[in-house]
Amino acid sequence: MNQGNNRRKPEWLKISLPKGENAASVLNAVRVNGLHTICTSGRCPNRGECWGRGTATFMIGGDTCTRACRFCNVKHGRPAPLDLSEPGRVARSARELELRHVVITSVDRDDLPDLGAAHWARVIREVRKINPGVTIEALVPDFQGREELVRQVIEARPDVCSHNLETVRRLSPAIRSGATRERSLAVLRQVAAAGLVTKTGIMVGLGETREEVLETMGDAREAGCEVITIGQYLQPSARNVAVKEYISPAIFEEYRLAGLQIGFRHVESGPLVRSSYHAEKHAR
Repeated sequence: MNQGNNRRKPEWLKISLPKGENAASVLNAVRVNGLHTICTSGRCPNRGECWGRGTATFMIGGDTCTRACRFCNVKHGRPAPLDLSEPGRVARSARELELRHVVITSVDRDDLPDLGAAHWARVIREVRKINPGVTIEALVPDFQGREELVRQVIEARPDVCSHNLETVRRLSPAIRSGATRERSLAVLRQVAAAGLVTKTGIMVGLGETREEVLETMGDAREAGCEVITIGQYLQPSARNVAVKEYISPAIFEEYRLAGLQIGFRHVESGPLVRSSYHAEKHAR
């Protein structure tokens, strides 16, 4: 394993750039419909593979987040007002791309009275209305732990509802903004209690120990998560927190096997794994 962030990345972290006809179709659909994707805003290392398969993760609520998490590349500040035409545009893009599984995420909108919950529900319902038969994954913020707002998303009935813990308990206060570990676990418990496929994700390479990763996996499973993703943190820009360690594929495989052993139905664990990687496999 390489220590520090000033060394060359190991071979297993080579990234494929977006290419091919399907990748061009995704870019065109997103641009024509004036949408945002976490694929580009978050500099996802898998966008080449995913776009090549004709899939993308739509980011709703605009491109500006009200929080400033130290690991995230999405710009932060004061967002523009919600675009009420966005639900229809997301739904039309999914239809144009002939998607069978649609992943939706959002920036945090702590500036709004309902933190964007009603907008979330409209997007999910519109996608399903225009794309009957698709499965939908909602990768949601914590809505400040307000159960009535989480409930609005639950009642829109996405097939998978995901909320990321992001990191281990000890490191969470230092790298997450406006979020707490217990609040995130409470959101996951509420989703699981409603009978939705419940999913979370964490990053490694931030200075956590193996024991802390296993503890986090145990906490997520206890909260009702059926699916977990584990991937290498990669510093997207100089202003973000630095990588402490590059984790080897062998360790990722250990985490995958440990997750299955403690009862997760599906574990995606690998250096380039991100929340929506192979997301179509995570729906029942």
